[in-house]
This record gives sequence, structure tokens and C-alpha cells, in this order.
Amino acid sequence: MHRFFTLFALFLSCHLFAQLKSPSEFLGYEIGTEFSRHADVVRYFEHVAANSNRVTYHSYGKTNERRPLTYAIISSPENLVNIDEIRTNNLRQAGTLDGDSNPEIAIVWLSYNVHGNEASSLEASMVTLYKLITEKQAWLENTVVIIDPCINPDGRDRYANWYNQVRANPYNPIQIASEHNEPWPGGRPNHYLFDLNRDWAWATQVESQQRLKIYNQWLPHVHVDFHEQGINEPYYFAPAAEPYHEIISSWQRDFQTQIGKNNAKYFDNEGWLFFTRQFFDLLYPSYGDTYPTYMGSIGMTYEQAGHGRGGLGVHTDEGYELTLVDRVAHHTTTGLSTVEISSMNAKKLNTEFKKFFDNSKLNVKSYVLKGHPDKIKTLTDLLDLHEIKYGFSSGGTVSGMDYQTNNKGSMDSKGALVVSTNQPKGKMVTVLFEKDTKVTEPLTYDITAWSIPYAYGLDCIASTSLVAANSSDPTKRVINQVAPASSLAGYIVSWNGLNDAAFLAELLQQDIKVRFSEKDLSFKGDTFQKGSLVITKSDNRNRTDFTEVVTNTANKHGRNLYVATTSFSDNGTDFGSRDVKIINKSKIAMLKGKGTSSLNYGALWHFMETQLQYPVTSIDTDDFSIAVLENFDVLVIPGGWYQRLLNDSLLGELKDWIKKGGKVIAFDNALSVFEDKDGFDLKKNKEKEDENKEKTNLVPYGERERYSVTDHNPGSIYKVKMDPSHPMAFGYGETYYSLKLGTDSYQLLEEGYNVGYIDNDVLVVSGFSGEDAKTSLKNSLVFGEARLGEGSIIYLVDDVLFRSFWENGKLLFVNSLFFVNSNVFELD
Repeated sequence: MHRFFTLFALFLSCHLFAQLKSPSEFLGYEIGTEFSRHADVVRYFEHVAANSNRVTYHSYGKTNERRPLTYAIISSPENLVNIDEIRTNNLRQAGTLDGDSNPEIAIVWLSYNVHGNEASSLEASMVTLYKLITEKQAWLENTVVIIDPCINPDGRDRYANWYNQVRANPYNPIQIASEHNEPWPGGRPNHYLFDLNRDWAWATQVESQQRLKIYNQWLPHVHVDFHEQGINEPYYFAPAAEPYHEIISSWQRDFQTQIGKNNAKYFDNEGWLFFTRQFFDLLYPSYGDTYPTYMGSIGMTYEQAGHGRGGLGVHTDEGYELTLVDRVAHHTTTGLSTVEISSMNAKKLNTEFKKFFDNSKLNVKSYVLKGHPDKIKTLTDLLDLHEIKYGFSSGGTVSGMDYQTNNKGSMDSKGALVVSTNQPKGKMVTVLFEKDTKVTEPLTYDITAWSIPYAYGLDCIASTSLVAANSSDPTKRVINQVAPASSLAGYIVSWNGLNDAAFLAELLQQDIKVRFSEKDLSFKGDTFQKGSLVITKSDNRNRTDFTEVVTNTANKHGRNLYVATTSFSDNGTDFGSRDVKIINKSKIAMLKGKGTSSLNYGALWHFMETQLQYPVTSIDTDDFSIAVLENFDVLVIPGGWYQRLLNDSLLGELKDWIKKGGKVIAFDNALSVFEDKDGFDLKKNKEKEDENKEKTNLVPYGERERYSVTDHNPGSIYKVKMDPSHPMAFGYGETYYSLKLGTDSYQLLEEGYNVGYIDNDVLVVSGFSGEDAKTSLKNSLVFGEARLGEGSIIYLVDDVLFRSFWENGKLLFVNSLFFVNSNVFELD
């Protein structure tokens, strides 16, 4: 009987194999001679799964544009029968599931096409899949391979569809040809123009959120993120460049080198150039190589020449033609090589993976956080996505490093959120929460500071003791009852964060009139800080459903309504005071298109649509004129380069529009267009000559890059002084911690309001910033408002919505939209 089943299985395998087609046979063209659409790749993976007993194919979600997000599991037939046991045994050795296990099967995850226009990797995913099951079956006996063929289907199809429309036939390899020059915004980002390779840890995008659920069900031993770089670069693979985060184990370092040498063997054999240990470091935690690394994996980036300029073939500056066929071959080779060496070291991978989750040597044992319950909830939602455990303290004094004072301090921990490193993902907790990441090499590929307590605006004590916590959240759910209209003067809602902002946005869209107070309020002994919302019966006397709409909206957003039975205050600021101002139902326009930073625009677009949920009209820079602003109150200018668009003539017209009551909110490097322009009150700080500093032209060639770090700020956190009496700063205290990128330094406004600024005492609380960079930021503007006639221009030197993860900055933007220079209510 056993022999019968063995023969039957062999027959079935041969029958399935006979129907299996290669990618080229299935699609009807040689891979690398066309750009495949995402739907074609999905169809091919479905075909393989239907015709091979070594592959199963699954969906884990959909993109914003409704394309499927998928992954394939590839292994031996026997392993696939036991695949859930293999998966759970791996989680047991990581400690995320109860029980003990000592598995010896390697788990390798290959992620392709996170950047849509780095398009060779999706093609390579099909070839890699086919070769694994037809030529490399022996590796699959002790290895499970997971392939995500396209992390970013929306960006992929944006690029592929554009290229297929504009390409010449045959393709034109000349660099200036239109097929090598994508239009704005390019295929790199996702639907909301986010860089998904910077979103692993912050999980602001649906692709990341859905992928993390599957990733954390596996926790692979090896993870490769396939990319492309400029057309003139050779191939890059591990080992990575410095800096490495100090949490990375010696084994993770060593095995990267082993993988690199195995890749090099194949590249040397083919005569393909490559480089290692340059540019691509392992520090910032939200990459497709670092996030897996901090979760115990050997996380790596592989970079092939090509990118959006590659097309089907392009002439490089070195005089040879780089083809898509070449690019696919390179990515296929490294993918297979990585599976091979992982299979050869399967037992060791498991042993070292298990060791990684021993967190007994971590110095900080608990991060204890306090702040507004909404901010705590936003953070715990993020922790839930990563399956990081947390609890709440029942009380007691906790001592340790105080993030607010930058010194040793203590906190009454009653009700505080406690995130301990005494859990399987304790190393990831350390990376995300540590106050100041150690940077061994300042020339990094990305920002060097991201500490969650600063990003979320929370007080934090990092304690070397394990702080007791339970799972009971002390926050009580808010349920408001409809107040009798006859005894109601209005409602007051405190202004603390984005939940309050979303509540306001929905009320405005329901045509409920809302005010805010520029002074502290006091009614019958209850006090409310500046910025509190005031919703009066008088303003809404024509609404018979007033109390129901306000109450239902408040309950939807979890807002606590204070029912005011009188508008007569304790402190002289009554509902009718000129300090209690009507909030306009603003009509907002925002620039997009050529010249605009697609990343900054995308973050703003995503925020308005998915978080604030308030309408905004995007206007392409090619269609922009002052005349189109007649129907808008606010113009948002994302970071970008607008010198051609906002020439002197148009800038003059814009100034006139502002003077009539318009409002401009300018982000980041968009401020440069207003520098030294009459009436805008914006000037750059001048660099001071340092007589002791060596002249740059005398620095030796080999030392120039190292010398430049003194002026370098790749992304660090600065302490900013705030004016909490200004409407832009409502909901904030006297200190704000800003993620500052670069060294743009503007003088304090002479006539306007310096709402946030760095004074002569420059303090970098986290990350690397060169000494000259710090000096240049003395006495510099961070956030400000300049008045022009009846209107305003608001300057946000730092991007308060950076990658949508700097949660504590978002209210500054909302305040700028609705509170700053609100029309004064004139008394009769």
C-alpha cells in the first residue's frame, strides 16, 4: 500500500510538472524583453501554484487601488504538508508562541518591487520561483522560501503602464529619450506617494499594515529586499556599510559576509561587477533590511543598476548598454544564491535565531510613558501592529533617564504605559524607544533619530528596572448623553490632538458652527486651556438637530463634551468674547506636480484624506494661477522647488491675494521662494566665518567627504522653544522636539510671530548633527507666521508630517489651517 501511494505521488508530481510553464512560455515573451503588468505576475504565480506541489499562493490584502497583495510559499511537498507546524515551531523558538522547539528548517523571505520603478525585481521573482521548483529542489528539503513578488503593485503599474505607453519600438537606449525620463511623481512610491521602504516600522500605509500581519506570523531567518539604483552603479549586496546598530549580533554581521561571498562567487564567474560595504547601512529601523534585522533576521538590501531610467535598455556613462535582461539575471542569481547558502546553514540559522531573542543583557528594562490618552492609544495601536507587548502601571515612583530633562529623573507611574524589553521583541523595543541611538559612522543613508517618545509627544522614563504592569487600560470610554436643548448654552471640548481635530473637521462638514478660544476658559470651576472648541447653541440656533449631531459626532470620535448651561464665564472670557473666534469652514487648495516634493505632497494628501478627513483640492503646478485661488481660503505649498512657478510677477499676485485675507502654509524647502522677497519677512541666517576652520579648498581629496560631516545633519531631534499663547501652538507646551533634516537656517521674523524657534542654546537630544550644523541653527526660526494685510503666510521650516510618523507635529498643521489668523468676531 505504501508503495502504491509513493508511486501515485510520483505520478501526480510528473503530471503537474508536465503542465508547468516557464514565465516566458506562460506570458508569451522572453523575460526582460517587456515590462510585465502586476496582473500578469499574479496570473503566473497562480499558474505555478496550480501546477506544482512545491508552491502555495496566498493573498494578504489589497492596495489603495484594489490590486492584490500576495505571497508564495515554496518548499518540498512534505514540508508544505507540515507547513503550519514549521511556522509555529519557528515562533516558539522566538518566544512569540508558548512552548519549546528546535527546528532545523531555514525560512527565507524574498521581497520584490517595493519601489515601483525599480522594476527588474518583479520579473526576477517569476524566474526565481520557476528555477527553485525545477532546478533547485534539493534546497527546498530543509528550506521554506516565501516570495512576495510585488510589495508595491500601484507604483509598479504606474511605472510599467507609463513605460509601455511611451517606449519606442525597438526601445531607444539613448538617455535623453522620453522612455528614460519619468514624469512626476514617478513610479517609485505607492498610491499616496509614500516610500514603502521607509514605512516598515511606522506602518502608516495599508501595504505595510497588511504585510506585517503575515510577516509576524513567520519571522524569517533571512530577508532580502530587492532594489535598483542609478544606471551607472554596479550591483550591491551584503555585507552592509557602517553604521550597524549596536543591537545587531555578531552572527548577523558574520552571516551577511558569508552570503556576500556566496553571491560574489557567481558574479565573479560571470564577470559581473559588484560592490559591498558602502552606502547602505543598517541603522534606521524602518527599512526592508533593518526591520527584519531587529526582528532576528539576516536582513539585507540588494541593489541592481537600473531604476526608472533603465527601461528595457539604456546606454550608461561607461559606454555599455544596460538591459532589463541583464538586470533580471543579476537579481535572480543573488536570490538563488541566498537560498542556497541558507539551505547549507539551516541548522545554524535556527540556533542563532533562537539566541537573538535572549534579551537579558539589555540595559534598559522598561520604558514608562505618560501623556494624553489619545497619544497613548495611537502608540499602542502601533505596538499592536508589531505584536509588541505592553501594559499599564498601577503606581509607584519610577526612576531613570528622563527624556524631557535629558538627565536622570523620576515619574509617578500610576496609569503610565509600560513597554518592557523583557519580551521576545525586546530588541526592537530598544531600537524604537531608546533616547539616542549610538551612531558609529555619521555618513548615514537616512535619519539618525526617531525616538518614539519624542515623535509621539510623550513623557518618558527609561528605567533599568523591570516595572510591573498589567493589561488593564485605565482609559475609560467616553459616552455622551444628549443634553436637553432648553438648559444648554453650548459645549466645550478640550484641544489636545488629532482626535479633537478629526472631530472638528467632521462638525464643519456637517455645517455646525464651531469656535475656539484664544484665552483660557473657566466655567463653574472647570477650566479649559487655549484652543478649546466652543460650540454654542446661539451660533447653531437654526439647527433643530444641533444637540444630536454634536453628541453623536463626539461619541464617534471619543470626545468628552462639557455641557455649559451658561455662557457666562468665571474669568471674563464668555462665549461672546472676541477671544472666542469662529472657525472658518476653510476651502483648501494644495499644489502638486512638477517642482513639488512627491513625498511631502503625499504625506499631506494622505493626512487630509485618511486622518483629518477634510476636503482638499490638489492643483497641478502646470494649471496654477492666482485666478484659481478665488474659490479658496488656504493654499498649502508642500516642500519643493518653485522658483520657476512663483516668479516675481506671480509672487506679487500671490501677495495681493494674501493681503485680501488669504492664507499660505509653506513647508520645508518651499520657503526658499519667499527668501528676501519684499513683505514676506523671511531671511536666511548668514554663515559666520570661522578663522580657525581650515579652508575647504585646502582639504585633501581623500578627506573631503569626512570633512563635510561638520556641516552635516542627516536627521536629528532638536529642542524647540514654543510660544504656547499663539494659535499655531495650541495643544502644546513651551517645548517641542522637532525632527530636523538639513541645515536650512532662517532668521527670526522681525515683524511676524516666532512661534517655534531655536535660541542661542542649541540642544540636540537625539541623533547626529555636526558641530557647524548646530552652530548654524542658533537663533533660527522653526515655525512662524508673517502677517500681510488681512492674511498670513505660515512658515514650517521643519516637516511636521515627515513620513506621517512624527505624530506630535501634525497638530501644528491643523492649527495652521483652522486657528491661525482666524477672522475676528466683531461685537455690535
